[in-house]
Parts: sequence; C-alpha cells; structure tokens
Amino acid sequence: MKLHIRRTPGGPETAVYVHGLGGSSTNWTDLAALLAPQAGGTAVDLPGFGYSEPAAGFDFSLDSHAEIVASHIESLDAGPVHLFGNSMGGAVVLLVAARRPELVKTLTLISPAMPDLRPSMRRLSDPRMAFAYLPLIGPRVRRQLAALGPRERAMQVIKLCFADPSRFAESRLNELEEEHSARAAFEWAAPALARSTFGIFRTWSARGPASLWAVAPTVDAPTLVVWGQHDRVISVRRAERTARLLPHARLLVLPRTGHVAQMERPNVVAKAVLGMWESVESGTW
Repeated sequence: MKLHIRRTPGGPETAVYVHGLGGSSTNWTDLAALLAPQAGGTAVDLPGFGYSEPAAGFDFSLDSHAEIVASHIESLDAGPVHLFGNSMGGAVVLLVAARRPELVKTLTLISPAMPDLRPSMRRLSDPRMAFAYLPLIGPRVRRQLAALGPRERAMQVIKLCFADPSRFAESRLNELEEEHSARAAFEWAAPALARSTFGIFRTWSARGPASLWAVAPTVDAPTLVVWGQHDRVISVRRAERTARLLPHARLLVLPRTGHVAQMERPNVVAKAVLGMWESVESGTW
C-alpha cells in the first residue's frame, strides 16, 4: 500500500496524525506546525482519502485502516510515537494503541468516532444525502449532489464540522477546494468514502470484545481526549464515557468548538497536548 504523506520537520520526538472520514492529511497542518518544535510529524492520507489510492482488495474496515497506520509507524523506525486521531481516525488510532502498544508513546483523541447510532439530519453536510438512495427520488438527488462545485462541497464540510465556520481561514478554504477538485477525478474516491462509512457502522454495531467501548479499557498509553461542546457529528455526550473507560485519560471539552478542534482551535489543542507530554515525562499524568 502506497500512502500519500505530509511531513512537518521538527524536534526530536515523532508524531503521527490520522484524519477522519472524508478528511485528509491537511486537517493537521496547523496543529503539526505548532507542535513541530517538540515533535516532527507525518500526517497520512488513509487509503481512499486525500491522494492515497487504495490497493485492490482493501476492505476499508477500521481494522484494516488500523493495520495500515501501524505499518506506517513501523516504517518510520522512530520508536513509539505520539499518535493523534480525529473522528474515524480517532477510532483507528484507538485500535492501534490497543493492539500495538509498543508503537504508541501517547495518544490524543479528538472527537473520536465512538459508537453513536442516533439518527439526526444535523450530522449530514447536505440534508439531501438522506434521500440519495431512496426509490424514485434517489437518482434526481444524486444528480443534484454531483452537480455541486468543489468550493460548495468544501463549504458544506466546514459548516458541518466547525461551530463557527468564519474561523476557517480563506487560504485553507482554497486548499480544501483544490483537494476536492482533484478528488473528483479519482474514480476510487466516492466508493472509498461509502465503504469506510459502512465500516464505521459495522464496528459501531459490534458487541463484546469487538466493540470500541470494550477496546478502550485495554489501552495503556497516556491519553488526552478532546471534544468540542458543539460537535454535531459525534455527540459530546460520548466524551465522559470515553475518557472514563481509558485507564490513563484526561478529558478536555472546548466551548464554541465543533468536530475538528485541531483545525478550529489549534492553539488551545497544542497547549493541552504539550501539557500532557510534560506530565508524562515528569511521571505526573
């Protein structure tokens, strides 16, 4: 599997960043830059996202994404890393930390995709998506969605994921528009998004040891859980239970913040992460 990776040169530590569903490595640009004096980093485009073309036969399950991330960390040959994940990426790195503890020095989960099966139109970037596969009206709705330009798609994502979309810089919007435009030409992009979505729902429906709620207590790494108070995608009501189940976790809930705290409030998140790293080094976490 070949991955598209963005590198942020930096200090002696190593950080690895994993984006969420529909996201890419660019979701970590600002946070990685703020942490660079202490840790150089690599942000991956998961298979089927960003510019990473999936290999034939890749099944897009959370387990398979986790295997890819673990292989990437091993390829760095840098010892245990500071591992970050947002949304779907949060669930992916949770699995990595549970199954490959030797690869993870600390874990930062930003609105991780813990099981949240509540039906809500507010979780859709475009309400019309709920009708896209219904009989009769589905084809017309899909044509309407396909007609959206890359900038419109980018703005829809920001409106969904930010509590205050005005905080999203114009330069970042231009970058996101360029990425959406490029991905429109990749025939594997839409199927990868759909199959990864189904992969999340399959894991959310799992019971027993396969449930993410059962995985969390097996994670030994020092963990920082960050959640936006106004997260419309994964409810902040999942935050307390998530942090409580992780054996060495602390919880930070940010007001006036949505689903991608590392993008909406990178300075606050960076300070919290550095605080965790210092506490771990001093043995006080």
